[in-house]
Amino acid sequence: MHAPANPVDLVLMAILQGLTELFPVSSLGHSVLVPAVLHWNIDRQALWFLPFLVVLHLGTAAALLLYFRREWIALIGGGLRQLAGRGSSPEAHRLWLLVVGTIPAGLVGLILEHPLRRLFGDARLVAVALAANGLVLLLGDWLHRRRGGDGSARLDFVRAAWVGLAQTAALIPGFSRSGTTLVAGLGAGLSYADAAEFSFLLGTPIIGAAGLLEVPKLFHDSLITGGQIGWIVACGLLAGFFAYVSTAFLMRYFRGHEIQALRPFAAYCVLAGIGALALLATVA
Repeated sequence: MHAPANPVDLVLMAILQGLTELFPVSSLGHSVLVPAVLHWNIDRQALWFLPFLVVLHLGTAAALLLYFRREWIALIGGGLRQLAGRGSSPEAHRLWLLVVGTIPAGLVGLILEHPLRRLFGDARLVAVALAANGLVLLLGDWLHRRRGGDGSARLDFVRAAWVGLAQTAALIPGFSRSGTTLVAGLGAGLSYADAAEFSFLLGTPIIGAAGLLEVPKLFHDSLITGGQIGWIVACGLLAGFFAYVSTAFLMRYFRGHEIQALRPFAAYCVLAGIGALALLATVA
């Protein structure tokens, strides 16, 4: 099957992507499980499926750039001033932390791109991974209590690389990129708010890099038509809108919590993963 599903399914997936991308519940896992459980007419093995998801992720990246626009202007400005020999700054240092954090996921994604594609067709494996993601989030709350993430800790390059390495787990559908990086940040002693902000900033370059690799495939004549490309781009914008709303909510949420902020998301992931596995078993 080379053509996407009907427009209603695409729109529903865009809304689902936008709402779940920044929440630590794995948008990619939901993009596989929800259509499978609800019997949407979507072929997850079709050549258009992964590029379509990437367009939705690009909508998310645009939302993140818009929400954190002041931070990115300061970061890039600090980096350029340092390169021009005008001295270092906290903004330049943070920019290089983000660069270091981006490298691990980029390398692993390039190396394992084709083997990981096969996981999109195994909804049961994704359900198990989603439940496991919930356990990882519980680990994050435990690490926060143990390390005392009061915001006094600061990332160095080793810890930034560790956070970046953690997001490679999200290459497996069901594990959340924002969730794994949040947990790694908490493990480094950051507060919930600081870990969330670094996680969201870190997501922008890796999502953009994925788009550069996959979006051109949408314009291949053998995949989809021009009209379908229009629908997919519109869905990317829709996903971006809901991602912006989600980002604003989550930053407000994490700034208002000092303990066990990940517990609700952990409970949801465990229950949703087990529930999806049970539902999929009934239609086997």
